[in-house]
Amino acid sequence: MSLVVARFRPPGPLLAVLAAASLALAGCQGRERSETPPEAGDVVVARVDGVPVWTSDVKREAVAQGLIGEGEPLDPASEPFRRTTDEVIDRRLLAAEAARRKLDKDPAVQRRLAAARERILADLVVDATVTGAISEQAIRTLYQEQVRLSRASEEIRARQILVATQAEAEAIRKLLASGGSFEALAMERSLDAATRFNGGDLGYFTVDIMPDSYEAALKPAKAGQTIGPFQVEGGWALVKVEDRRPEQPITLEAARPQIVRFLTYDQVRDLLEKLRGQAKVQTFLKTTPDVPGQPREPATGPPAPQDEPEGKTEGTKP
Repeated sequence: MSLVVARFRPPGPLLAVLAAASLALAGCQGRERSETPPEAGDVVVARVDGVPVWTSDVKREAVAQGLIGEGEPLDPASEPFRRTTDEVIDRRLLAAEAARRKLDKDPAVQRRLAAARERILADLVVDATVTGAISEQAIRTLYQEQVRLSRASEEIRARQILVATQAEAEAIRKLLASGGSFEALAMERSLDAATRFNGGDLGYFTVDIMPDSYEAALKPAKAGQTIGPFQVEGGWALVKVEDRRPEQPITLEAARPQIVRFLTYDQVRDLLEKLRGQAKVQTFLKTTPDVPGQPREPATGPPAPQDEPEGKTEGTKP
């Protein structure tokens, strides 16, 4: 069973976004000398021109780099912690140097700083909205609903022997009819490298995921029956059906990440619909009608040249 929920890549972890923006913002904040721990239990692990570097600063950077997950511990005595501390110090020094050179006064840089601030604030409101909505009860409720709605089907467990020719397959079928071991013959004769060394075991599967030739042969087969040979891609197959059972639903733990993505998407979508409904949003994008056969500009290509306004003659040649 697979959950019928939308695929959605939720916004990146808030801490990762904060870390990504911190280089730009550090120039504005680098002279703050507050000795108040920003988080409970925080301790100073370094100072840069008297400004403290806290344990939480280092952990935030480690999360941004993917060294640890959000909320996971990072031993201050470990090499990754020491290395990340050095990187935070280097970033502080570079940011301070950028401020000394007044790079943060450039209008283009100020726009980037403003965009970083917007991203941080946007993630804050998303985080606050989603945190209350994605509860264990909400996850279990959606899981039970999807289990109830899923279409019941049947799983088959089978083994196969794959050989190159029909004649060889017929010879193996006769050996099986006279008492030969399917598992032993699969290991000895089968060409399927993926299954031959485990006795041809295909595991449990539903017939709808199999090639048409397998689906047609297996649908009417009963447990314990050996069918074939029949032609398949790559040769001829003999298949032994070992078991048939109702398809087992996906477990809650296996479905949990997908459910969380869906609930996150659902909450963010509702929030954005509400905000768009309350705001006056105008867009001024030009659309070009599709012309059959017209080459399309690559998504990563340079922007198309803008049409010059009517009447503009400056810089033109006669």
